[in-house]
Amino acid sequence: MSDRNETLAARIDERFGEQMKRVKSICGELTYELNKDDLVGIATALRNEGDFGFEMLMDVCGVDYLSYGSVEWTTLSASGSGFSRGVEREPVILDEADEFPPNRFAVVYHLLSLRHNIRLRLRVFTGVENPPVVKSVIDVWNSANWFEREVFDLYGILFAGHPDLRRILTDYGFIGHPFRKDFPLIGNVEVSYDADKGRVAYQPVTIEERTLVPRVIRDDNRYSDDLKDAADG
Repeated sequence: MSDRNETLAARIDERFGEQMKRVKSICGELTYELNKDDLVGIATALRNEGDFGFEMLMDVCGVDYLSYGSVEWTTLSASGSGFSRGVEREPVILDEADEFPPNRFAVVYHLLSLRHNIRLRLRVFTGVENPPVVKSVIDVWNSANWFEREVFDLYGILFAGHPDLRRILTDYGFIGHPFRKDFPLIGNVEVSYDADKGRVAYQPVTIEERTLVPRVIRDDNRYSDDLKDAADG
């Protein structure tokens, strides 16, 4: 972690205290987690106060932590069933559960201070609500407009106070949210031109399901430590 990042971290801890919880980083980046109810207030302070000066919102990302860290990816042999939702047999369009696990969905904000030439990342979990909701930061950073629309489109996360929360990448009639981990990789419907109707129309997806298997570690003499040492002299 650079000295400049540690200086910023000390200022954040002094200014916000328990409102912002630092997240460990293996790559020397500065990330903080905060309660979604504190988001707008903290964002405003980070933009306006001279010690911070984060006047630019570089990006807003959605994250779905469903099955995050699953041990099924740690394997020494191939699987006949695969490890992805590409083999899901039951079509999923929208999750009808009353509640989500509290740390399933998150929104991540990437900030840049031109004044201090430093970056900061904020992470906010949406909680148990279905649909997931956080407050819009469009009144703090106007660039949030299209970023929040993208997160809504791909993850189904709503942004309270957004003036025009419409889909931005998928079709307006699209059902579901493609980046959710419970959404089938092959989708539910496909679009094609219908000559009889004289227009583009939806139809059930015709893509054949396939099993996706990750690269696995295999026993192989080529990777023997003895052979490697011999080759190295």
